[in-house]
Amino acid sequence: MNWITYAILSALFAALVAIFGKIGIQGVDSNLAVAIRTIIIVLFAWGIVLIQGNISDIFKISTFSFTFIILSAIATGLSWLFYYKALQLGEVSRVAPIDKLSIALTIILAFIILGEKPNLGNITGGILVTLGVLATIFIR
Repeated sequence: MNWITYAILSALFAALVAIFGKIGIQGVDSNLAVAIRTIIIVLFAWGIVLIQGNISDIFKISTFSFTFIILSAIATGLSWLFYYKALQLGEVSRVAPIDKLSIALTIILAFIILGEKPNLGNITGGILVTLGVLATIFIR
């Protein structure tokens, strides 16, 4: 499979995260729900690593890469905690699009931090996502 297929599958499962999460957190503290979700993800991810047989590759990871993997994990955890709280308090059809504002923010940060070159496609896409988020917030 190529990167586009994986990205589409990611979008599909991300949509299910919102739906299943909203159903699952009824009457449950959102932080507890994230903790339970995290345990399942940890078991699932380590299971895949064990099945692939590449657990020893952990010793080949540089300190630099480890640092940024840890920072990414912290950002993921904070994102999940805020997302689940937002799902608990709001409508999925409004929370999920606002969460996807991360797309526009990621595009901007990729230009600034990673030095990626802006092009008409990613600028237009970022603007359209932002307009969609604004429509979600302000148009009823």
